[in-house]
Amino acid sequence: VQILSKGELQVSDKERHTQLEQMFRDIATIVADKCVNPETKRPYTVILIERAMKDIHYSVKPHKSTKQQALEVIRQLKETMKIERAHMRLRFILPAKEGKKLKEKLKPLIKVIENEDFHEQLEIVCLIDPGCFREIDELIRSETKGKGTLEVLSLKDVEEGDEKLE
Repeated sequence: VQILSKGELQVSDKERHTQLEQMFRDIATIVADKCVNPETKRPYTVILIERAMKDIHYSVKPHKSTKQQALEVIRQLKETMKIERAHMRLRFILPAKEGKKLKEKLKPLIKVIENEDFHEQLEIVCLIDPGCFREIDELIRSETKGKGTLEVLSLKDVEEGDEKLE
């Protein structure tokens, strides 16, 4: 009855500690899932990210979402290690009329053009930074008045398979 009238729930130190530990692990998992070593294009392990977070003395903010904090952690880790968001692979198909003009506008947002095909329409397969996705999507939608298509081929471009040991 006390909790209902006052709206406060006492959380023990142990519970709070467990909760923060879980958030710490969740943040590390999100970072490991979204990032790669830019030199090898390989993902980092969660354990390695946790260690790196401890090294920079990252402290969890209990009232911020783990996703927001993960993006913050990525920014901070960039100062001490080689890490970047894994690129997204996209395919867009643009009507011939708007294609060339639109490609110029899209160029600054594209990291790598992997394939480009121009027949009746312009088809481009490329890698982008996930942070640019919304901007690219809106550009294609507004410039082609809904005639262009944007398809996500993969959310993260990572090298799979075993390391080759020489």
